[in-house]
Amino acid sequence: MRGLQRAVLALGLGLLVSLVVRFLGGDATPPSTGGWRELEGPDLR
Repeated sequence: MRGLQRAVLALGLGLLVSLVVRFLGGDATPPSTGGWRELEGPDLR
């Protein structure tokens, strides 16, 4: 029974930490510059 309580407590703490990181983790907007481009000419080497 004690092991089950520890497992539930660990899962609860993990959930709490993941929610805090998700909401306070910063701005989630994708970058507006950079990315993939098609290679042309001498870039194909």
